[in-house]
Amino acid sequence: MNKNIVILISGRGSNMEAIVRSAIPGAHIAAVIANRPDAAGLDFANRHGIATAVVDHKAYANRETFDAALAEAIDTHAPHLVVLAGFMRVLTARFVAHYTGRLINIHPSLLPAFPGLHTHARALESGVKLHGASVHFVTADLDCGPIIIQAAVPVRDDDDEQSLAARVLAQEHRIYPQTVRWFVDDRVVLVDGRARVTNGQSGAEGWTVPLTEADSP
Repeated sequence: MNKNIVILISGRGSNMEAIVRSAIPGAHIAAVIANRPDAAGLDFANRHGIATAVVDHKAYANRETFDAALAEAIDTHAPHLVVLAGFMRVLTARFVAHYTGRLINIHPSLLPAFPGLHTHARALESGVKLHGASVHFVTADLDCGPIIIQAAVPVRDDDDEQSLAARVLAQEHRIYPQTVRWFVDDRVVLVDGRARVTNGQSGAEGWTVPLTEADSP
């Protein structure tokens, strides 16, 4: 049976595009929902025959009423998994609890380093030698949920914020479809507050994608 995936976006949704283009067997992209009516990713979804909806956060008096309306729109599609793909809203604890174990996010850093915004600038300022991206379960604590998979890239001496961000984004487009594939295959589980990916051998507590040849120093 196909599993329904609902993807939330705020803008272009390049990670949403990567997931759709991956054509993951057993995954049905049931809907793409945006909190902004001008989110460019809605056009992409429409062109690919995916149902779309807008729940404009500006139309609601507070975060709680927005989250309630958003959950109603999501649940219309009976999702097995809800994917945040550049969804730029902080979600309430009640919303997160409603989707416990089936709500994931991608963050452009090697968590727990650099939660929040401006991750690439902060990585450069700190002088770290590795930077990257993390897919994690969403919890009530921002960017602190159990990590499912990470991908690392070297920080080069001549990097600026834009060049580093571009290489990290390329890795995001690898690991987010991979995570959805694992969910569809029932390979991701939460155990004692940690994400485990079963691999046919034993449970592995999260995965790190090794550097590709192109990313080597």
